[in-house]
Amino acid sequence: MIEFLSYDFGQRALLAGLIVGLGCAVLAFFVVLRRMAFVGVGISHAALGGVALGVILGVDPVLAALLFSVAVAWLIGATAGRGKLTEETAIGIFFPTAMAFGVALMAGTPDYRQDLLGYLFGNILLVRDQDLVMAAILVGATLIITLVLFKEFLFISVDEETAQASGLPAAALRYLLLTLLAVTIVSAIKVVGIVLVSAFLVIPAATAQLVAPSMRAMMGLSVVFALAAVVGGLWIAWILDLPSGAAIVLLAAAIFLLAMVGRRFRST
Repeated sequence: MIEFLSYDFGQRALLAGLIVGLGCAVLAFFVVLRRMAFVGVGISHAALGGVALGVILGVDPVLAALLFSVAVAWLIGATAGRGKLTEETAIGIFFPTAMAFGVALMAGTPDYRQDLLGYLFGNILLVRDQDLVMAAILVGATLIITLVLFKEFLFISVDEETAQASGLPAAALRYLLLTLLAVTIVSAIKVVGIVLVSAFLVIPAATAQLVAPSMRAMMGLSVVFALAAVVGGLWIAWILDLPSGAAIVLLAAAIFLLAMVGRRFRST
């Protein structure tokens, strides 16, 4: 690991991973509590449409993916909020539609197919200084808003109907949480990629839920497990010459399995 960090790209990769890992771990807490794992899958894959649109229009693909993902998140929230369709059904409509839109656009730009693979699967070793700045801004803004509204987000995550009855703007908070989720997903695209980011938004908090004695501890352990997966995954990828995004997610999954096995041993 010391050799890896002796290179500039290694230092940038570690910093980017820690920034994104922190953002994903905090949002993963609410994703697991609200059972929004499929929402994360839908928004992350919909980001492909934004990336393709950015390439076609000649604008920053990450910025285009951000705007496109937020729009899809709001469409999912608006469609599910009307009560006629479930959230899963809304995701099942917009997720493949947005992804098919991206694939259709990319079909006419063969020169960008290699870049498309980078967005799909991530390449943390190619993170640039401007990518770091963008990730820090997006994740920092998300964390500030989340900390300020933590109790409100927690309330609607546990019991949205009661939260609304008590006077909280539950619908607005739900849209805001969806927006923060979209922002976090886009900030993680360069690190673990569109395909894997949905897993990173679930696994750390799911692991913490298995072992944490309280919700406060669950939040803290979610962050610990996410950052451990980032550092350990980068080291494993460097040693075994594996894709970094895949190594990070696989290590996070291994930690989850260990926690699950350990819990079963304690309960017997």
